[in-house]
Amino acid sequence: MLAQDRIVAAARGWIGTPYLHQASLKGVGADCLGLVRGVWREVVGGEPETPPPYQPGWAEMGGGEAMAEAARRHLTEIACTDYRPGDVLLFRWRAQLPAKHCGIAAPGGLMVHAQEGAAVAEVALSAWWLRRLAFAFRFPEGA
Repeated sequence: MLAQDRIVAAARGWIGTPYLHQASLKGVGADCLGLVRGVWREVVGGEPETPPPYQPGWAEMGGGEAMAEAARRHLTEIACTDYRPGDVLLFRWRAQLPAKHCGIAAPGGLMVHAQEGAAVAEVALSAWWLRRLAFAFRFPEGA
């Protein structure tokens, strides 16, 4: 099985997991970062770093691009136009805010993500999402 297929299959395995801020336990609870962390553990192995505790408004308070900076430490940044299934996508809720939401691209113009108020789901990467796409990253070779 190709790496990107393994990544998408792992992400889809989280579908239905309830949203739970800062959690990363399949079937128990996850936020968007927790989903990516869980997929990393499944396809790569141990997490390379533990995220610090964060509040729901963390990105707006800290300034900078904390999520993108963390992704750059462990994933390969690619152009937003070059993403493919299995890649990690980072989104901004508003143009002037830092990226603070992520999901994993799936085939057919879809992504798997966790969003507050809903369980992990596979949704269309609609124009609404694509307008907010700020960064794209690929899992390391051999994932």
